[in-house]
Amino acid sequence: MRTSAWCSVGADMVDKINISATGVESKVTRGPAYALVTAAHNEELFIAKTIESVICQTVLPEKWVIVSDASVDNTDGIVKRYAERYKFIELLRLGAHHSRSFASKVRALHAGLQRLEGGDYAFIGNLDADISFDACYFANLIDKFAHDPGLGLAGGFIYEKRHGRFTSRTMNGVRSVAGAVQLFRRECYESVGGILPLKYGGEDWCAEVMARMKGWRVESFPEFKVFHHKPTGTGAGVLKYWYQQGRMDFSLGSDPLFAIIKCLRRICVKPYVAGALARLAGFAWACRQNEERPVPAEFVRYLRKEQRARLFKPFQARL
Repeated sequence: MRTSAWCSVGADMVDKINISATGVESKVTRGPAYALVTAAHNEELFIAKTIESVICQTVLPEKWVIVSDASVDNTDGIVKRYAERYKFIELLRLGAHHSRSFASKVRALHAGLQRLEGGDYAFIGNLDADISFDACYFANLIDKFAHDPGLGLAGGFIYEKRHGRFTSRTMNGVRSVAGAVQLFRRECYESVGGILPLKYGGEDWCAEVMARMKGWRVESFPEFKVFHHKPTGTGAGVLKYWYQQGRMDFSLGSDPLFAIIKCLRRICVKPYVAGALARLAGFAWACRQNEERPVPAEFVRYLRKEQRARLFKPFQARL
């Protein structure tokens, strides 16, 4: 039997939560409500872990829309079983055709976000379908927001399996929030214009840069661990993934010197040298083609200002 779970959050946040063996939850909450959206394409191997993590939260979401983006495996069946038992979960099925572009995920997220319209949510979160976390995760994040009115976007540190055990991902940094777990204060989300569908991905990066540009603080908290169960880039091939990451760097306006150093820092990350070279090749090709950028010039100027400032502090900042 699943027992009640508790966190050290203020009494004004949670009274109690009880989750019975039948999976029917009863809770009394006060304070800000949050809603989640998940885009899932063929995630039958991992999505149950994510759902179990959410239904065990000490503070449950008011609404969670899981968008099945033309899944052809048992993703829909798994989500349906949970949705029948938990009324805050909704399955939304998209059409039969699935584009393999990076923007397809964002289009799925937008479809889910439309289902949240009219809801009075203080926080809106994007949650990937291949992660898990402890029962206090969202309660603790909301507590961070409550103590810092300037905090607009927050999340935990991503852990991935290396040599048989989960360790902190090399790219983790306190000033950046992974797209897998981005939780926005609603005012921040609206000020940045939501999540943009970008051809080469990077919608999470774009959102956090835009948030800082609008005056919000962005922070990841190392003490909040999020376990990522599917290796990054396996969906479209590892080298292709890193090549597209280079094109993403250019499309968002990365400073060329910063992009080169960033690639050098990735040499020690699988697939080691090949991945770094693929990313650099993607950036160089996009630069040679002078590809059009989907972000405004103001965004590019702000991003490059941030990056150049970090280049002067190579031993203090993570690229």
